[in-house]
Amino acid sequence: MNKNYFLIIIFFCLKSFSQSDTIPKGEILKEVTISTFHINDSLLNAPASIGILNEKDLQSNNHTDISTAINRIPGVYMQSANVTTNRISIRGIGARTPYGTNKIRAFYGNIPLTSGNSETTIEDIDLENISQVEIIKGPLSSIYGAGLGGAILIIPKNNSNTNTASISTVHGSFGLVKNTFNYGLNTKSSSLNISYHTLKTDGWRENSSYNREGITLAGEFFRKEKSKFSYFFNHTYLKAFIPSSINKETFDNNPQAGAPTWVASKGFKQYKSVLGGLSYEFEISKNLNNATSVFINYKDNNEPRPFDVLRQYNFAYGARTAFTGNFTIGKTKSNFNFGLEYFRDDYTGRTLENLYEDNNGLGSLEGNKLTQNNQKRNFYNAFAQMLFAFSEQLELQTGLNINKTVFELDTTFPTEDAFKESYSYDAIWSPQLSFLYKPNRFQTLYISASRGFSLPSVEETLTANGTINSNIKPVSGYNFEAGGKFYFLNKRLYTEFSIYSMQIKDLLVAQRIGDDQYVGINAGQTLHQGMELSADYTIKVNNFLAINPFVSASIGKYEFKEFIDNENDFSGNELTGVPANKANAGITFNTKIGLYLSADYQFVDEIPLNDANSVYSDSYEIINLKTGYNFELFKGFTSKIAFGVNNISNERYASMVLVNATAFGNATPRYYYPGLPVNYYGNVSFEYVF
Repeated sequence: MNKNYFLIIIFFCLKSFSQSDTIPKGEILKEVTISTFHINDSLLNAPASIGILNEKDLQSNNHTDISTAINRIPGVYMQSANVTTNRISIRGIGARTPYGTNKIRAFYGNIPLTSGNSETTIEDIDLENISQVEIIKGPLSSIYGAGLGGAILIIPKNNSNTNTASISTVHGSFGLVKNTFNYGLNTKSSSLNISYHTLKTDGWRENSSYNREGITLAGEFFRKEKSKFSYFFNHTYLKAFIPSSINKETFDNNPQAGAPTWVASKGFKQYKSVLGGLSYEFEISKNLNNATSVFINYKDNNEPRPFDVLRQYNFAYGARTAFTGNFTIGKTKSNFNFGLEYFRDDYTGRTLENLYEDNNGLGSLEGNKLTQNNQKRNFYNAFAQMLFAFSEQLELQTGLNINKTVFELDTTFPTEDAFKESYSYDAIWSPQLSFLYKPNRFQTLYISASRGFSLPSVEETLTANGTINSNIKPVSGYNFEAGGKFYFLNKRLYTEFSIYSMQIKDLLVAQRIGDDQYVGINAGQTLHQGMELSADYTIKVNNFLAINPFVSASIGKYEFKEFIDNENDFSGNELTGVPANKANAGITFNTKIGLYLSADYQFVDEIPLNDANSVYSDSYEIINLKTGYNFELFKGFTSKIAFGVNNISNERYASMVLVNATAFGNATPRYYYPGLPVNYYGNVSFEYVF
């Protein structure tokens, strides 16, 4: 990192401390609270870099795509192709995953969304069922498994204090239609929230239509002053056709085209999933509380691909208990959070021949079975975090996560290669230590050190012939970070900065063995360094108009520190699959009568597409506009009308890339997933509170 960055930030911080601790009355930003799962009570007092997206942020676009909101957070980059194919990376962690998201743990309330296959899918949850998203960058949260890249906490919406009914509809370009119905009922001792949504689009590329339905039930019962039961149930059905990636020539001249083999086979992903949980929270004493939950996660997946048909079944269940409380030793006040988590994942997968070439142009057709294996994983997590407030200015926070993972592989087909074996990783210890300094009530500085890890996925643990590769190790790394959070200008301006350095060892590399087929190897080390900045400002022009601008930026240096793959030495090259620099800015004009106008801008730097750094994607800039009117028809009955334009300049860009794409035969590598051209949408909603 450039030493000038540190000098500038130190000067900035020292200058800010001279400001008065008194905040006069005026138009101020509301202090951001974080979920009760943390040991801290507010974003300002958390000694970590945490990106927060509230309900307004999540619905600032077309109510269907979470990637636009997530990409506002500096250091976080979500690539999205055809809604169902997504990859989230945090500070470069997870950027090399071929398809999907791993190395990041995610939770919906207390329920894990990350499977035993180490894959995370958050796109199935309807944005209108989420009250807040919190993204912890880096392995700074011991209580959430010390995920290498961090953790994503999705806080469910729970209208437990009101009785409501609402309906909304979204219509947009390329056949986009989303309809949502919500109903909430609240009594003195219980609550019920039910939500149903459908989301469809024809897609703008070949073989890219998408259809999703979901129903969610959530609420509380036996609610008392010191205890309550909470429940959650979600069922999702999805069928999404896959256009896959395309080569550079097609991307430049015919981006709406799909990959020829995927179009010919009419390849798609189809699944049914069930997510459910039951939680009991109670106050044991004035200084001690407990929350215990049990959960299930089931998924039945069917994915016809040009080279085979993949059928997968996942059934996971588990339990989690956590104790929170506080105590005082002398003048030192302490908060604590400790507990246990058990997670069991049963996976069955099989592949079959895809006879689409013999199916008279009708698409995929299942043939003979090629392989079948079963895998069972058991995860044991013990976690603890403690906060010691030595004074009003100085706090220390320490944490520890201990993970033990045991898994069993049973290959049943082909029968001549059948075998059964067990394997376990050594216990992984992940400590964390942070210091928080408060020069006054409205400004904080912190430093931290932590260790995190990520377990290999099912595919990464297997050799090319389907046996367990006992040489595969979990990826681990150490993170060092410093940052600050400040209110200025009578609490109308909120700013954050963070500087970090993270070294990853035993890097898992997806080594290609066939058309869209990979195995994993531990191939080296990566170094992740960077700086992140963000600011939110509220300007009250007069009693009629308020202006809310924001800006965020991340400057990174992600590189292979030591990386040798198949005798190719890539040490010193830039890390594949992630932009080094990213910036976002936006402004919203809000009026007293409910009319508003907003604009947001995103810049994404070029991305290295292969480990040799011989091919890069182009940098791009996206501008979105939205206007709307929120009004009350009569007491308790409100309506919202909005219209928006995305990618107003019709920028041609890659919304997702396939790293290290390999050419077969006379074909050229298929690196690119084209992003949507200019597109339009409109939204109307009604809500009645009774």
